[in-house]
Amino acid sequence: MTELQPAPQETPETALHRGRLGILGIVFFVVAAAAPLVGMTGAVPVAIVLGNGAAAPGAYVVVGIVLLLFSVGYAAMATKVTNVGAFFAFVGRGLGIIPGVGSAFVSLVAYLAVQLAVFGFFGGVVTAQMADSFDIHWSWWVWTLIAWAVVTGLSALSVDIGAKVLGVLMGIELLSLIITAFAVLISSDKPEGIDLGASFAFSNIFVGGLGSTAGIALAFAFASYIGFEATAIYGEESKEPHKTVPRATYLAVITITVIFGFTAFAIVTGLGSSAVVDKTVELSTVDKVPLANPANVLFSVADTYVGGWMKELMSWLVISSLFAGLLAFQNSAARYFYAMGRAGVLPSSLDRVNGRGAPWTSTVVTSVISLAVILTFAITGRDPVLNLFYWFSGLAVIAIVFVEILVSVAVVAFFSRHRGEASVWASVFAPLLSIGGLLVGLWLLMSRFALLAGTVKDGVDPTTQPWGLNATGWTLVLAPFVLFVVGTIVGKLRLSSENEDAVADLVS
Repeated sequence: MTELQPAPQETPETALHRGRLGILGIVFFVVAAAAPLVGMTGAVPVAIVLGNGAAAPGAYVVVGIVLLLFSVGYAAMATKVTNVGAFFAFVGRGLGIIPGVGSAFVSLVAYLAVQLAVFGFFGGVVTAQMADSFDIHWSWWVWTLIAWAVVTGLSALSVDIGAKVLGVLMGIELLSLIITAFAVLISSDKPEGIDLGASFAFSNIFVGGLGSTAGIALAFAFASYIGFEATAIYGEESKEPHKTVPRATYLAVITITVIFGFTAFAIVTGLGSSAVVDKTVELSTVDKVPLANPANVLFSVADTYVGGWMKELMSWLVISSLFAGLLAFQNSAARYFYAMGRAGVLPSSLDRVNGRGAPWTSTVVTSVISLAVILTFAITGRDPVLNLFYWFSGLAVIAIVFVEILVSVAVVAFFSRHRGEASVWASVFAPLLSIGGLLVGLWLLMSRFALLAGTVKDGVDPTTQPWGLNATGWTLVLAPFVLFVVGTIVGKLRLSSENEDAVADLVS
């Protein structure tokens, strides 16, 4: 690896507050980023209708297994490197500082993009909810700016305060999903009983092949998991990071997989496996447009099997779930800015912290960028969901999966130079298997991007024809790879001012 300059000594103005987060605190952040309730109300109905029908729960389990394989190597690397740069540091240690900087650029844009996407979705959902419940008709950007201000304030206070807020929100959200799922499964009024084969049989999960219905379902499943990989970002602020981060990673992946798979299976069971596609279309149709209101699918199941109070509660919990995701991604993006400032890739002022040990300067920069994009979309009259949410969420998930592939390659490279420091399973076989699964996932996300992001070329049916992208779609799809190239160039040019903080194990 390229030799770097010595790292400057940390000062109270540049050091993150150590030891504030335990395993559960980190898990709260990453599960919040995955926003299970939002996935259940948004992605799962689409995966059912356009994908593999009753086997959509199985698609989520398959993706969970792929990401669990990724987590094996990721966790092994986390025992060797504790660094807020996470992907940045891991790729840097395994493949060298220059590709590490390239991955940092991609990761940073990914977290900025997904936060912007959630800001858009939040604005759209709150606007509709406040209009229906209280007859308040404010523009989407008003609600978004309110959320922006609160998120900026909380992220600047302290990471443990954010974790406590997320903990409360996530607890209520997960409890509502668990109650609804169990209510369906224990009910004697299920239309077709419990059919595990319909949802989890291999032949049903992969029906139609990767180029058709199965591929669509798997693409939406991959998109739903974004955020789980952020455990290592909080390593420097955690207790016993070399133990906490690996355990938190496994717990986060398993939790998200169980919640997605279990709840999606409950939806299928509640509607009836043979009729689930037709029922999902019926419940989600608004003004003869199918899937115009996908949230109504879960809400209807909750209403039927639990009661109207659960439907009402969930309609508000979607908002809290989105807010939790905003806070989680704000923290992720700010810490990448912090890591890149500390490494000398971006201005060094980005590594400043406030009296509470929170990365203050990076938080401000993250918020200013978000504010600028929100205002741009508001001024130009863009739709918060169709444009801001779909475009940026699509960009983010491709970027994250791309960097996950780089991390898996870096794990293999790192442990090939440090033989015996991790098992063969953790250092070779699991990362190689994850590379294969993630490459398939990346291809699915790119080929089905028109469907995911709504960037369809005129005259193309995205449900049957992959790669039918318009100019905006191609720009978003290729952006992560262009950013990686730009990042490597910047890394090369800035190498003289680099320091070992970029990839160092900062907490032994």
